[in-house]
Amino acid sequence: MNLLLHICCANCAISPIREMGGKGIEVVGYFFNPNIHPYQEYQRRLETLKQYSETVGLKVIYRDEYLLEEFLRNVSHREKERCQYCYSIRLGATAQEARKRGFDQFSTTLLQSKHQDHQQIREIGDRVGKEVGIPFYYEDFRQGWRKGLDVSKAMGLYRQQYCGCIYSEKERFLKEIKMPNSKV
Repeated sequence: MNLLLHICCANCAISPIREMGGKGIEVVGYFFNPNIHPYQEYQRRLETLKQYSETVGLKVIYRDEYLLEEFLRNVSHREKERCQYCYSIRLGATAQEARKRGFDQFSTTLLQSKHQDHQQIREIGDRVGKEVGIPFYYEDFRQGWRKGLDVSKAMGLYRQQYCGCIYSEKERFLKEIKMPNSKV
């Protein structure tokens, strides 16, 4: 079986690629992430994936389009639904590319993160797969998170500190600022 794997970043790809490779699944990566902000972060993740893929011999299809304005237009005033949109746009693009290139299935490295909504990803992946005509491969890759982190550190890969969008970047910094409870 061959599978097109949406890759959000190199670090999140390590565990899923190892797991699927161990099951005899031939994996090709697909980089399409129109949500990442700022542009420098987008470039760092793109370059880190290129570095990783060259090191491990992973074939990757790059859809190198920085579509921040489109992402923002689609989530503006619907910030609570931003992840749903983000999952849909990336999984939809991956499914279409997989079908076009004759892959058996598609999946995503988002399933490696304990910060992502697996149920929502699975529902969107199944829906998109039925619409496009290619099965979505679901596996909970979170158990390999620590191993992937260790491998990425050993390889000296850049490791991002937030999901990627402007909203998650804001949340990251707000969590770092501890606001004392003030009493008047």
